Amino acid sequence: MNHQTPSAQTAAAHVDVLIIGAGISGIGMAVHLKEKCPDRSFMMIERRSEIGGTWNLFNYPGIRSDSDMHTLGFEFEPWREQKAIADGPSILNYLHQIKDQRGLTDHIRLGHKVVSARWSSSQARWTIKAEVEGQEIATITANFLYMGTGYYDYDEGYDPAFAGRETFGGEIIHPQFWPKDFDYAGKRIVVIGSGATAVTIVPSVADKAAHVTMLQRTPTWYFIRPAKDWLANALRKVMPDSWAYRFIRFKNVRMQQIAFKRARKDPAKVGEFLLNKVRKDLGPAMQEADFTPPYGPWEQRLCLVPDGDMFQAIRDGKADIVTDHIERFTPTGIELKSGRHLDADVIITATGLKLAMAGKVAFSIDGAPVDFTQRFYYKGCMFSDMPNMAIVFGYLNASWTLKVDIVATFVCRVLNHMRATGSEIAVPRLGSDGAVNEEQIFDFSSGYVQRALNILPKQGDRMPWRLNQDYLFDRKVLREERVDDGVLAFEKAHGGVEADTARETAIAAE
Repeated sequence: MNHQTPSAQTAAAHVDVLIIGAGISGIGMAVHLKEKCPDRSFMMIERRSEIGGTWNLFNYPGIRSDSDMHTLGFEFEPWREQKAIADGPSILNYLHQIKDQRGLTDHIRLGHKVVSARWSSSQARWTIKAEVEGQEIATITANFLYMGTGYYDYDEGYDPAFAGRETFGGEIIHPQFWPKDFDYAGKRIVVIGSGATAVTIVPSVADKAAHVTMLQRTPTWYFIRPAKDWLANALRKVMPDSWAYRFIRFKNVRMQQIAFKRARKDPAKVGEFLLNKVRKDLGPAMQEADFTPPYGPWEQRLCLVPDGDMFQAIRDGKADIVTDHIERFTPTGIELKSGRHLDADVIITATGLKLAMAGKVAFSIDGAPVDFTQRFYYKGCMFSDMPNMAIVFGYLNASWTLKVDIVATFVCRVLNHMRATGSEIAVPRLGSDGAVNEEQIFDFSSGYVQRALNILPKQGDRMPWRLNQDYLFDRKVLREERVDDGVLAFEKAHGGVEADTARETAIAAE
């Protein structure tokens, strides 16, 4: 099969498992599926013209990981580069190597944007409609659907409506849509924001720009660490890569868990530890008000500063941080509520991301539209009363890929149990273990999380109806607990085609 001619290959195709998305989530699932369910046919479809997901989408200066590659890498493929905090092109190359070495190329269809997914209980299968290269519609059916679409809205980022925006005479750029070959040399740049994207861009453009100002509404907690992991690099010299990788991955996971729990238990002490690191790195350039957030560490994700690169740019006088609120854009820059004016030739709105649920695909079950806000998470990867479908939503306090590996393993366990029991449907039945109360889904104050609460599924007050932020707990649940737990029901197809048609006709008439 040739993945370069998607329209001819996917017309009325059928597979056992359809993977939507060819980024970290989709590629991870494909490898686990090949290893653990070798008898299942599968296809991976991707809306973009290249694999990579986030690492193909974002192209702003300095794009890099915001966690170490020993946990952002897959459990089955060691990270062998010297830098543990890796740039975007290196991560994209890592994904391409896996695709090529694991024989995934012929399973991938590019340029396929899924617009709808319709479940039929009588046929026990999904019917997917996808736009091929923005034109014709392809139809694909699958017994099981795996959503590896990530959580970013690829079509738009979060961009607040700043007063006077239309009067600014320079360039305004959102990092998600960075212009190719944009020349910012010698220009005065203001980066609005204080998250991971802003912290990455500021030092990356500081050498060429006339000056860079990071304009933040509130300060952020920073964590300084070397870009290279000296222990990992040393271990690889005396033992196989796979051994060294497993050891460092084990260490980093546990250190991260300890740090997170310590921050929640004793935020004042952890905050002082982090501030002392910044004080030491910045020296006399340290302005306490710019580095003291009004919230505790890990109430939002910590911003990683590899090798203290942003602080180096500040010490060198190439960059600075301003904490203030925007009054309006002006023809020559930004007027602040304090009355100060920031002159700018370029304004970068690193104001955050917009989340999307399940790739913004229109789902229906037997003709009834699916409203995810009315469904509970099941073990953080399936949904109440939604058959033969799994999804990945990575951790807010750890690497995304940690979740990918354990969800993929769980899905393979489910598929193998279905095969062993002759089941056609696997569906978490809400109410099978009593009434479930709703709780707040995230204990995080980050803007992109808070803005998305109105589109996210429900969080239950107990397992298995939860989306957790604890990798070690989830790993035990998804890898070791029984698949047939009394909640996940394994069933045969319901009724015949006539019953299915009758249901859809009745729903359409309502």
